[in-house]
Amino acid sequence: MGGSPRGALAVAAGGFAVGIVFSAITAAVAEAATGYSVSAGGPVPVAVTVADLLGLWVGLLGAVVYASRAWGSGRLARDFGLRVAAWWEVPLGVAVGAASQYLLVPAVYLPLEQVDRGLSRQLGQPALRETGAAHGVPAAAVVFVFLALGAPLVEELFFRGLILGSLMRLVPAPVAVVGTGLLFALAHFEAAQFLGLAAFGVVLGILAWRTGRLASSVAAHMAFNAVAVVTVVHLR
Repeated sequence: MGGSPRGALAVAAGGFAVGIVFSAITAAVAEAATGYSVSAGGPVPVAVTVADLLGLWVGLLGAVVYASRAWGSGRLARDFGLRVAAWWEVPLGVAVGAASQYLLVPAVYLPLEQVDRGLSRQLGQPALRETGAAHGVPAAAVVFVFLALGAPLVEELFFRGLILGSLMRLVPAPVAVVGTGLLFALAHFEAAQFLGLAAFGVVLGILAWRTGRLASSVAAHMAFNAVAVVTVVHLR
């Protein structure tokens, strides 16, 4: 994608801000409709989770589409490498995503868990909040579609497609990969999960950088989230 990388990054920042505002509005509407109160705690209703995500995606996808039309061909697949060009890209991504969930993240937190024995419980709280109200197959299926399929696709387009692609035109690729990984972790607003998300974000960045496309990083992100969702729903 041509154009100004700084302009694309400015669009990404604006899109993220718009997404945060819209997610707050849509989540508030869903909370009022379901009677859910954040202050009361407990599992988040599926409707609130979905509304929150849809509001955020307005900003993230809006930024991606705007950048594509302003500086690219207007085709997301062409401008951001959202395509599968080799048979091994998806299997590679799935394997990396599962390994990151089962090996990378536990390895990152292993030293810290020796100091704080309650850390493992804290790490599982976000997933429990988002899936705890998904009772029954239909609700669980909706949560899976949005968290394990939709969120990875949107976030990869935004973080590895728009942001990483723009940063790599300004700074050396390794710096761009690490920087994008840190931004990815910060954007989730989860302090306890920051290190694990940053490490995984770097892995996703490496996949996108080395393959030149998003197929592997999208597959890895989907596998990572799917493992988390299925594990929590199964153990609940």
